[in-house]
Amino acid sequence: MSLARRTRLAALLAALSVGTAGMTAWAYGHGTERPQAAPEAVVTPSVTEGSALQVVAHPDDDLFFMNPDLSRSISTGIKVTTVYLTSGESDGRNEAHSPHLQDAAGPADRAAYAEARQNGIRAAYAQMATGDRASAWQRKSVPTAGGGSAEVDVLVARPHVNLVWMELREARSISGDNPESLRGLWDGRTPALGAQLTSGTPVKDWFSYTKDQTVAAIAGVFETYRPTTIRTQDPTPGRAEGGGAFLDHQDHMYGARFVQAAVERYAKTTARPHFSVQNYVSYPNSSLPPTLDPQTAEEKLGYLKTYAWTDHQDWCGSPAGCGDRKTATRPTGAGWSQTIRYSRGDGTSWMTEGVSGRLWAFAALDGRMAYWSRSGPQALWQGPEFLPGDGIDSGAAAVRLWDGRIGVFATRTTLGATPQEYGREIVYAVQNEVDGGFGPWRSLGTPDTVDTSGTSAISGPSVAVDPEGRITVYVRDSSRTLRARAQETPGGDFGAWQALGGAGLQGDPVTATDASGRRHVYAATAGSVLAWVQPAPDAPFGGPVPTGLPQTTGALSVRPEGDGVRLFFRRPGIGTVATSLARAGGPAPEFSPVAEAGGLGGYGAVGIAGDLLAGRAGAGTVGVAATDGPQSWQESQMLYTGAPAGVAEGAGTAVAAALGLDADLHVITTVPAGGAALPGGRTPAPWHRAVQPWTLAQAGRPGTTTAGGQPPR
Repeated sequence: MSLARRTRLAALLAALSVGTAGMTAWAYGHGTERPQAAPEAVVTPSVTEGSALQVVAHPDDDLFFMNPDLSRSISTGIKVTTVYLTSGESDGRNEAHSPHLQDAAGPADRAAYAEARQNGIRAAYAQMATGDRASAWQRKSVPTAGGGSAEVDVLVARPHVNLVWMELREARSISGDNPESLRGLWDGRTPALGAQLTSGTPVKDWFSYTKDQTVAAIAGVFETYRPTTIRTQDPTPGRAEGGGAFLDHQDHMYGARFVQAAVERYAKTTARPHFSVQNYVSYPNSSLPPTLDPQTAEEKLGYLKTYAWTDHQDWCGSPAGCGDRKTATRPTGAGWSQTIRYSRGDGTSWMTEGVSGRLWAFAALDGRMAYWSRSGPQALWQGPEFLPGDGIDSGAAAVRLWDGRIGVFATRTTLGATPQEYGREIVYAVQNEVDGGFGPWRSLGTPDTVDTSGTSAISGPSVAVDPEGRITVYVRDSSRTLRARAQETPGGDFGAWQALGGAGLQGDPVTATDASGRRHVYAATAGSVLAWVQPAPDAPFGGPVPTGLPQTTGALSVRPEGDGVRLFFRRPGIGTVATSLARAGGPAPEFSPVAEAGGLGGYGAVGIAGDLLAGRAGAGTVGVAATDGPQSWQESQMLYTGAPAGVAEGAGTAVAAALGLDADLHVITTVPAGGAALPGGRTPAPWHRAVQPWTLAQAGRPGTTTAGGQPPR
């Protein structure tokens, strides 16, 4: 980066760190009060809004696999609800899994052990919300849409924090084939799954659910709480090598599939807000590098220790116990306290620029593909509009095609009428004309040809367009190898799926083309990064070849740079962003020494917009930083879902975007010297809603309308 460009960018970032109307650089809920819009404000800076609802299989899945996203959401003051599908009764012994301890632990009592886990969860949530694990809860029984009952707990001091206990029977085995389980219910091997009521629960009458009643009960919870962000586990974690056991607990996997079915049903209701879905990796984190910095990991571990009742003090007065003593023997899990990782929606290529200078941004909302557009740096954003068709998974990849149209690629889940019909596929839609509407979804199928109902653990797609206009789609298959499917002619049919090799691939592959026309594809493994690079334009790929790059957290980003492409990735255990420039030539690409990029701390993928990084800062908020060396993130006050995207526009502006927990698109724009990024010549704004409730003197006040004349949601 030139000195002049670096100086302009540094000045812009400094201005953005101050923000509008006295906004600080720290997230609301992390030591500051929510800012009030000043009368002269042009835009309202983004803050965390909406509501978040987690659905997990067992008590502690949220603490192990969704924190710190969970605790940070609670701290903002938005509505946070967690739903537990099963009681997690296990073997009914509130002690470690050790044969010589079972006699000392007394007889098995599944109702009591499930109650102890409830007590531990209530303590952890009370601590996250109030700092006091003994803060009081109001507990009540409520009827469900499935014909049974659920326990609902409301934290008295912070009533925006709710827990919903569905109290179904768990599988009582990680992978054992037990028909009396969520798996057996999904597969039709048991007609109904019974309840496992906890001791002390206000739910008094035993019940059971059919498959449809289970879906109805979960969808009914969605209708009650009307979330804008739904968090759940991974419905397709895959199997061990050779088609062995599932890589995750069967309750995690099949519980997430019930959530998918409930989401599909809920999406068909009216009078609800838009919502996004975020999926989380669970047990497979054990074999992957840590993603959290030591301070964040220690905070997460503290909540787990509260849940695990590690001090064994009788603070709750329950005969069942005040927490989960099984977890107390290893509150870190299998390294889970040091990690959070998304199984979908971690790609950063979901925004692109058309030939006319129009920007297009895509995100899955309500199980459909939504898109926003902006005709130029001086114009207002419009949207969201929706492509027809449902079942669209989180994540998208957008590209400009050879003729100037825009194409969007995603994965789609088909639930099917029978369990054997469950599966995922790659789909794409293309504009009918430049800047026009989109045609129907077309399917590229899946590179997985066996056990699609049991695994379907494909990644999101990465897409390239060659100089001749042919599209190639790259995806990681369920065997953790790289696969590709390419058009035979521009706009024509796609050939068969090709096997490009590799082993143990993690996350989504990324691709970019250098100035010489050579295509690069990179994919992370647990220990490094593998590369596939054309030695010359249109030449067959070499690779996979080892890059010699250090271990990453798995989420990669890439941009063209001169005669090479530059990779960006997070360092394990500290979260800082590092970078290396790859140049093609010879049998393998050559990499520059790894250097620190902007952005210290945080986790997840980073979006690249020219010389601007956008990513999750240490406090969990979305922030921006320059790419040319270690520096702090310039933070917003907004938590978000998925990964940010970025575009360096032909006009010289750089735009970064993120999907907030409110299911709205939020953006930030940098401008060249002397430029104006916003209508009317206004200076660059901090992070704000793309479709902003504009006013001249009444920002944020009742009666405000959006650019399209509609009241803000």
